[in-house]
Amino acid sequence: MERGHSISAAERVVQRQLDAYNAHDLGVFVATDSDGVALHRIPSTTPAISGKAALTDFYRDSRFNLPALHTALVHRSVVGNKVVDHERISGLREQPVEAVVTYVVIDGLIQSVWLASAQ
Repeated sequence: MERGHSISAAERVVQRQLDAYNAHDLGVFVATDSDGVALHRIPSTTPAISGKAALTDFYRDSRFNLPALHTALVHRSVVGNKVVDHERISGLREQPVEAVVTYVVIDGLIQSVWLASAQ
């Protein structure tokens, strides 16, 4: 017998960010992040983007200006305050980009993002 899926607080904030990403709503998108958010591109342990201001600038200038930008959620796993998404990102390149993204949520905000892409 399958049990109903209860959405955790961590999953709720990540889903809010994903919805804002697909709507190109920068204000809602960055509102889900802590002021000290860090985005890492695996395998580097040094953040590619540090802080909400830098994240805002990057998504405003390099992502939300792309009209075809959209992410499809392929699969999601949630373990405590970690949300791991397999995403298929369209609108960045000619072909969709496959990515695995791990979000760490603390106190209702995304604290860190770990991104690994196939390309």
